[in-house]
Amino acid sequence: MFKIYAKTFFSIAMSKIAIKFLKTFFKGGSNFPGKIALKIDPKVLKTVAKGYKVILITGTNGKTTTTNMIYNIIKNSGNKVITNSTGANMFPGIVSCFVDNFSFNSSEEDKFAVIEVDEANVKFITRFISPNIITITNLFRDQLDRYGEVYTTLNKILDGVTLSPKSKLVLNGDESLLGDIGLGNDLIYYGFKTYNHSNKTIDMNADAKFCKKCKEPYKYNFVTYNHLGDYYCENCGYKRPDLKYAVDNILEVTEEYSLVTINGDEISINQPGTYNIYNGLCAYAVCGELEIEKDTIARSLKNQTSSFGRQESIDIEAKELKIILVKNPAGYDEAINTIILNKGSLDMAFLLNDNYADGRDVSWIWDVNFEKLKSLDIGSILISGIRLYDMAIRLKTAGLDENKFSLSENYEDILKGIKSSKNEKIYILATYTAMIDFRKFLYSNGYIKKLW
Repeated sequence: MFKIYAKTFFSIAMSKIAIKFLKTFFKGGSNFPGKIALKIDPKVLKTVAKGYKVILITGTNGKTTTTNMIYNIIKNSGNKVITNSTGANMFPGIVSCFVDNFSFNSSEEDKFAVIEVDEANVKFITRFISPNIITITNLFRDQLDRYGEVYTTLNKILDGVTLSPKSKLVLNGDESLLGDIGLGNDLIYYGFKTYNHSNKTIDMNADAKFCKKCKEPYKYNFVTYNHLGDYYCENCGYKRPDLKYAVDNILEVTEEYSLVTINGDEISINQPGTYNIYNGLCAYAVCGELEIEKDTIARSLKNQTSSFGRQESIDIEAKELKIILVKNPAGYDEAINTIILNKGSLDMAFLLNDNYADGRDVSWIWDVNFEKLKSLDIGSILISGIRLYDMAIRLKTAGLDENKFSLSENYEDILKGIKSSKNEKIYILATYTAMIDFRKFLYSNGYIKKLW
């Protein structure tokens, strides 16, 4: 047992009691115990995270899925590993995760902590610990009233990275905002060397269209989605950095999975869509830097199950319900691009909230390309959430048949609509708090066995 200050001991003990109480009686509460610990000892993270090899995952989209992919790969490699799988990625939630796994009897064995962290909270973590690896997935407009524009988000992340100069950075090379970031850390980039679509022009609603050096419009050898791709600037010569880990062939893309080759290795990613290829590629790169065997990485990605609310599949009386978290234009567009891979008829539900965690301004839905959904054979269209009327207007404007709309202010009606659906597959696209609330509703009705 190592030495520990009385204040830190009391902080950990009280937090552990809170965790036990909340798990027993409320099946959750992952932030509150961390707040208790920090109130008693603001530096408690330094103690509870001691001995871990920490991998931090941040960025706008893909944090939860990428975190779970990395966690499963490390776990399948035989190493001891913890993660904040409940999605509590703020400072108190991360402290809760470490406290929950802390033992007053020290252990010398290798152990990893794979931690998802909110973009604005990186600096609170790196103030006390120096992660072995920090990875940044991408940067898109998201909750503008909280984060600001993409450059503001980038600066918030870099404020935290600057505090940890010895951390290796594993970055998305196709993200133009992450090239030449001006830090002395060891840099590793991943990205696509090829893409099936020959599109070289980014959409007018893309988030980073102009060169970060000289403000001239970027040119692209290809665009994967939004502003990601093989970019370059004709004016100043700024271009995508060299990639150490790259998708060099896309063999098959379906609504269930993608089959690609990464650095020559055939990899099946058991999550659909280009954005999940990026998530799998990021996990491959991080675990490659950890020197985990390629067979273990490939096997884990092939058997990867969805995280809660991320392409999560739920059976409701023989209906296959797919819940997809959507929180910004880039992610919403990718969800739609994945759904339109379906060949048959399906139903859809749209849940739009404007709570603090969603962002209070919902005008971003007008930057989502709902018009693409017109190509689908959609039976019924269920609409709910605090801002259901905003969503209904947006979908009507996009050209979807308003005679198929069913608007409801409660989840009971949504559930009835799912049960009475003529189609076997129903997609639910929900903003964060709508997704959380609807899952809790399904959990209370016995359709979900595990809430987190």
